[in-house]
Amino acid sequence: MARETHSDNMADAPPEKTQTKEDERFQEGQRITRVSVGVNIVLTAMQLVVGFAAHSQSLIADAMHTLSDIVADAFVLFANRKGAEAADADHPYGHGRFETAASLVLGLLLAGTGGGILIAAAGRLQDIGSAPPVGVAAMWAAMFTLAAKEGLFRYMLATAERLRSPMLVANAWHARADALSSLVVAAGIAGALLGFNYADAVAAIIVGAMIVRAGFKFGWAAIRELIDTGLSAEEVAAIRQTIASTSGVLGMHELRTRRMAHQVLVDAHVQVNPRISVSEGHRVAESARQRVLDSHPEVLDVLVHVDAENDLLGNAAIQLPDRAYLLEHLRGLLGVNLPELQPTTLHYLGNRVEAEVFLPPGFADDAVLDRIKQRMEEALPGDPWFVAIRLNRRIAPK
Repeated sequence: MARETHSDNMADAPPEKTQTKEDERFQEGQRITRVSVGVNIVLTAMQLVVGFAAHSQSLIADAMHTLSDIVADAFVLFANRKGAEAADADHPYGHGRFETAASLVLGLLLAGTGGGILIAAAGRLQDIGSAPPVGVAAMWAAMFTLAAKEGLFRYMLATAERLRSPMLVANAWHARADALSSLVVAAGIAGALLGFNYADAVAAIIVGAMIVRAGFKFGWAAIRELIDTGLSAEEVAAIRQTIASTSGVLGMHELRTRRMAHQVLVDAHVQVNPRISVSEGHRVAESARQRVLDSHPEVLDVLVHVDAENDLLGNAAIQLPDRAYLLEHLRGLLGVNLPELQPTTLHYLGNRVEAEVFLPPGFADDAVLDRIKQRMEEALPGDPWFVAIRLNRRIAPK
């Protein structure tokens, strides 16, 4: 009985919720960012205490630099949470651009941090003689900070690359910039202990320039995404090959791509046989779309436009009359009172129209059909709309 009761309880229990890749990505992003915040809080407190005790201005400045990382990490947590929100009426493609905006802000923060280091280093060069002696404890603090930040960088970068998150990659490199600034501090303190007071300032200028360059690099990448810059030529070629090799696709053009955070949106025009049905053309388009989604995991969605011909240089068919007008015109060309023309298929190709007319069973004998054929042969060469009309006789009821 106990076993049966257990079985019933298991049957009544709700199924476990399957964790999606987006859920995992969000949780991983939150986790590594929280780790970064915790490490930076500990390092800031340690640098401030040791910096004041050992009279190390560079260590205190590095503590302010680390403090800026805490602010950046808090912003990353917010952007990562917003970016993981599902699509809604105002954001039908989701909220991934929050990550792009965060990458831009972090890039600017890197550039600003590097600029601050450059300015501070220039100030130290102008007033080297007044710098107080630095204690040995500052050197140990700088080395510990350097090791901690380099380890944090490697941990964050590995996770960010696995999640394909530009924002988290930018934040990881922010940690590397911090490690480089800590290296400058260590070099400066070592130089000061050896009597070379200018070493810290010179190294700070070099690394400050590197940080500025990295900031502009990440900021420019975010700007390119915000203005919908397409994928690389290699990535576009791979997507093009996937679509072009789909069964039923005769050609393609106007393949457009753009990034949205770690994902990609794709638009494409595919050319299909102009005489297949709408439903078959739709199936070809859906097949192409699904093949891209299956073969390119970074693609969020694909919009496939079906063309009966290559309209890259323009679509003359848009200037032609609509169906109601053409069917009335067709009655006049045929010269007979057909009971129904709705089954007629119209093919808008180029600047003319081809019609396939389906005659009902028993509509007319061969003599009447011959007269219709002769009338069409006389009228079609000068007709402004139709270039061909095909009559099909049904042999069974609809």
